[in-house]
Amino acid sequence: MAKPESGQAGIPYRELGRTGERVSAIGLGGWHLALPHVGEQLALRIVRKAIDEGINFLDNSWDYNGGASERRMGKALRGGYREKVLLMTKIDGRSKREATRQLDESLRRLKTDRIDLVQHHEVLRFDDPHRIFEEDGANAALVAARKAGKVRYIGFTGHKDPRVHLHMLEVAREHGFTFDTVQMPLNVMDAHYRSFEKMVLPELVRQRIGVLGMKSLANGLILRSKTVSAIECLHYALNLPTSVVITGCDSMKILEQALEAARTFRPLGKAAVRRLLARTRRSARTGEFELFKTSSIFDATAKHPEWMGEEPKRYQQLMPG
Repeated sequence: MAKPESGQAGIPYRELGRTGERVSAIGLGGWHLALPHVGEQLALRIVRKAIDEGINFLDNSWDYNGGASERRMGKALRGGYREKVLLMTKIDGRSKREATRQLDESLRRLKTDRIDLVQHHEVLRFDDPHRIFEEDGANAALVAARKAGKVRYIGFTGHKDPRVHLHMLEVAREHGFTFDTVQMPLNVMDAHYRSFEKMVLPELVRQRIGVLGMKSLANGLILRSKTVSAIECLHYALNLPTSVVITGCDSMKILEQALEAARTFRPLGKAAVRRLLARTRRSARTGEFELFKTSSIFDATAKHPEWMGEEPKRYQQLMPG
């Protein structure tokens, strides 16, 4: 990826943890690019416009919209766009075999021989970290892919409970492994309820792990609370020590909103943060507007456990009978 000029098109850039990469403070989400109301040509326009305007961090996942999100992004990155971005995708496989299969499929869809960042997706359960770090687990697949030049950096994501994130970091440490990035919800309501900001963010900063904020608007749910605006939501997340705040765009209007948030962002004072949190405290107290924490609606691997692959061989051998 070409090193971006600081302040290109008014977009701020930040360090991605200890990787040495400089990434746009706003990143483009991949899920929205293949929603039913988003045609392929619109998706291509969104990706290319985002890059032209200075966004250089692209998010995606092997499971988004049956692979259509990756395929569309792959098409959008033709014509010299690929080398302008840090390309990220995610895999659901917990076994080495399934993770390898999904990674290879993502490489084909994205039409590239190298994905800059691959993350273990939806680390939601306390058993996920151990499965991932088994000898025949998914992290072995990503480490092998990194050695082969197919992957540059490795991270993980999750949206359920900050304690699961802390457990993942602990299990990684027990295996002598340090992640390059971690992706998690960071928004004006998370601060009040089962808070990733309070529990996980300080540990990532301490370890110099790149922080990828997501769900800054909670897929639009936070706006339904009528307590904050979209720009305020994005500015709040940008005000945290995030490397990137990833936001989904399903129209040119929403992309312009994201670009405006990046260009107009200025560090918020303590008083401004207190006022925002005071406005959202009541609505946030039960997690009603963060359904990714309090329901299974957003848990794709709960609906498709087969995506995770087989249990570790060692576990199977321990079972009686």
